[in-house]
Amino acid sequence: MPEAPYAYDGLDRVLHERARLSLLTSLAAHPKPLAFADLKQLCGLTDGNLSRHLGVLEEAGLVEIRKGYEGRRPLTTCRLTPAGRQRFVDYLTVLERVVRDAAEAARQGQVDGDPEPLPA
Repeated sequence: MPEAPYAYDGLDRVLHERARLSLLTSLAAHPKPLAFADLKQLCGLTDGNLSRHLGVLEEAGLVEIRKGYEGRRPLTTCRLTPAGRQRFVDYLTVLERVVRDAAEAARQGQVDGDPEPLPA
């Protein structure tokens, strides 16, 4: 079976979703846990969407969610797990390859005009 150079098997379906990618990027950029309200503002999500996507990430072991209190007020915080951080870095490595390949293919198409035929 021929190699599939554009299969990009490392594009993890759990991570490869706009809202979850936004959440993971926000959490990766902040070494300390972020409050639910902060994540909501950073990612532009509703309470329901944020809860749903955090649940998916938590179930996958990518984030840790803690519920507690700050004084008398309830406080929910979230952080990347070490495994979640590594999986995100691995995902970004594959994504960088996708962008590099796509840019090269697009530039090549502009130079050559017609695409090369696929091998038989």
